[in-house]
Amino acid sequence: QVQLVESGGGLVQPGGSLRLSCVASGFTVSDMSWYRQAPGKERELVATIRDGGRINYSDFVKGRFTISRGNARNTITLQMNNLKPDDTAMYYCNARFLEWGTRDWWGQGTQVTVSS
Repeated sequence: QVQLVESGGGLVQPGGSLRLSCVASGFTVSDMSWYRQAPGKERELVATIRDGGRINYSDFVKGRFTISRGNARNTITLQMNNLKPDDTAMYYCNARFLEWGTRDWWGQGTQVTVSS
């Protein structure tokens, strides 16, 4: 059974930092990503770390956010620095598994609110 569990969201002031974590279980993890969705907007990609270690960021987070894998390859974190009000959104962990090919699996999401 696939399970993705996110943690680490919350309320932070502009310029502050938060660290999100996601643990995937059930099968053999390949690519993992963070997406976000703000109210009234479409879900958008934040960052991806591929099975071989290659990392991609969306332009709006380059230089501020860092995605990484833990020692266990089924765990990723998203370090978010210099947060802006526009970063306010529900953040979702996304994973693919070797046994499931390109099918996307999603966590329940964790809320990040940037406000003074």
